[in-house]
Amino acid sequence: MDSIPVLPVETMRVRRGIKWHRYPEDVLPAWVADMDFPVAPAVQAAVSRVVEQMDYGYPWREGANGLEAAFVDRMRERFGWAVEVERVRPVTDLVQAIVAGLVAFSDPGDGVVVQTPIYPPFLGSIAATGRRWVINPLRDDGSRFVLDLDHLEAVIDERTRILLVCNPHNPTGRVFDREELEALGRVAVAHDLVIVADEIHCDLVYPGRRHLPMGSLGEEIAARTVTLNSATKGFNVAGLRCGVMYFGSEGLLDRFRRVVPDRLLGSLSSVAIDATVAAWREGQPWLDALLPLLRRNRDRVATWAAEVGVRHHPPEGTYLSWLDLGDLDLAGESAQRFLLERARVALNAGEDFGPGYERCVRLNFATSPEILEQVLERMGGALRRIGEAVR
Repeated sequence: MDSIPVLPVETMRVRRGIKWHRYPEDVLPAWVADMDFPVAPAVQAAVSRVVEQMDYGYPWREGANGLEAAFVDRMRERFGWAVEVERVRPVTDLVQAIVAGLVAFSDPGDGVVVQTPIYPPFLGSIAATGRRWVINPLRDDGSRFVLDLDHLEAVIDERTRILLVCNPHNPTGRVFDREELEALGRVAVAHDLVIVADEIHCDLVYPGRRHLPMGSLGEEIAARTVTLNSATKGFNVAGLRCGVMYFGSEGLLDRFRRVVPDRLLGSLSSVAIDATVAAWREGQPWLDALLPLLRRNRDRVATWAAEVGVRHHPPEGTYLSWLDLGDLDLAGESAQRFLLERARVALNAGEDFGPGYERCVRLNFATSPEILEQVLERMGGALRRIGEAVR
């Protein structure tokens, strides 16, 4: 494919997705992690076949048509990672998988490590299952966010059981390098932690960086790593509800199944399976055409942030930008509320990503350059107006 078409605003408002309907029509949405682009032709064709054939019975998907085999082949071809098909478990939802991992590998009151700011369902799942946050904030080194391994060692206690990893990281966009991931792995080994690695954004990495699956970093780390993955972010099919859990050792899978029976994870629909298999097996040309557009949008956000005095590091992966408005006078409001009320732009509130981030927001730039420009113009205008009022 040469380029990705852009959906008009009218089309997005007619559809029933939450992104364009949560807020009033005068608000431009740049929040939830959906993209404003049509899906890959191969995905649309796979869904259309199910509809045309009225194939709504119990699904039978084997061999190349099976989700597990498609995941195995995708990991080998895309990331050079050899995984065993027998240790792949389909799930309908990655947050469901996080909750299942927490229940399987820890008890109420146990500690779970998170690197904040972090995808809010990490925090919500820990709280909902009666576990404890063990917070290890990412450290801003002036050019990017990095893992604070000294602090991590200090906060782990005798009842810490699980290390949650998000890579590529949501919301900062960091793509952690081998040295960082191996260091995390060594901490997990030293403290006998199970690693649950959310790698759902792995297909969205920009030139100069490379995604390394946590479970690919040697047998000792792999043996304690549960990898969560899906085509939903890279191929924009979150509403189809389909993902996988991969267990890095048979022993880890056995531990999981003793607590969480397979049927408790639910079963996938024909549409979800066929769309995901099509994305992983046939969707790469679409993804290759998408990434340059996302990269241009990413760079535009970075330029804008520098112009208006917003602290920001361009993401190395994902289509999400983490913006810190802490240097600006927001008249006592949170950053999200300020931009919603003063700019009529909806972003994700920083405080949802962990304590202490009220002056931050997450911006989704996976939209047309024209819509992105409107978002940035509105935000810039609101920030300039308050700066003028202060002067």
